[in-house]
Amino acid sequence: MGKHELTIYEQKGSRTLLNIHEVSRFVGLHPEMIHRFFMLGLIDPQVETPDMLFEDSVVTRIDKIMRLKSDLGVNLAGCGLILDLLDRIEAIEERLVYYQLKHDELARHLGSRSGGDQDI
Repeated sequence: MGKHELTIYEQKGSRTLLNIHEVSRFVGLHPEMIHRFFMLGLIDPQVETPDMLFEDSVVTRIDKIMRLKSDLGVNLAGCGLILDLLDRIEAIEERLVYYQLKHDELARHLGSRSGGDQDI
């Protein structure tokens, strides 16, 4: 296989699952380092047995870990905390957008029923 060829072991929905060796090739790290990230809880496989299989999004997560380490000097425990906080912020932002859309829908619905001169 070439440097960045991809072997698809399984697909869940539209997500591609990669084994630990494929992940290591994509991010340029030894498979033992990928396993260490797993042991520290920084990444989670979708399938653990018989072999660990990771969603392709783990490549982006590992890239973030490596940027935090190299650019900011953050240790692996700090990387985990930062990534968890970023995930929480992203989830909150998604909920905020959802509630803004619901608010706008409700405002349009109430405005069309009452002549449109009320604010919510």
